[in-house]
Amino acid sequence: MSIAASTIDYLKTRELTLTSAESCTAGKIITLLSEIEGGGACIESGYVVYSPQAKQRLLGVRAYTIETFNLTSCEVAREMAEGALRDSSAHIAVATTGLLGPDDKDGIPAGTVCFAWAYRAGKALSVFSRKERFMGTREQVQLYAALHALKWLPHFHQRALAGERG
Repeated sequence: MSIAASTIDYLKTRELTLTSAESCTAGKIITLLSEIEGGGACIESGYVVYSPQAKQRLLGVRAYTIETFNLTSCEVAREMAEGALRDSSAHIAVATTGLLGPDDKDGIPAGTVCFAWAYRAGKALSVFSRKERFMGTREQVQLYAALHALKWLPHFHQRALAGERG
């Protein structure tokens, strides 16, 4: 079973919906899920936000966070996920922001991607974030990042259900 199919299965069996806030993955997370039969029932929305202005306007990412930590940061990814979840009825949000390459920029190595997973349980919100680096072409890094976001979604959901934050 593919990562996208197992994610759809996980969401369906728990009656969960997902929203995404994607920068470097440019909608690939939602695309992968929508390619699975019945996947649309688990997708609430997806945001593709490349520019700092779009991240601020659509997701409420603070200018301070961008200026202090850079666009490719776990802090920005966390605010993206929180903003997407705040603006939707979904139970889960996943966010990506990073540098596909081929060149390094502002001291950030090409292939660096920051992720955030946000989970709503009643009024509680659990957010987890990670930074990873993938090697390959722009297209490969984008696909690896989208698959990574989906692969870890159940893991962090289980941690959220246990009351953890991270």
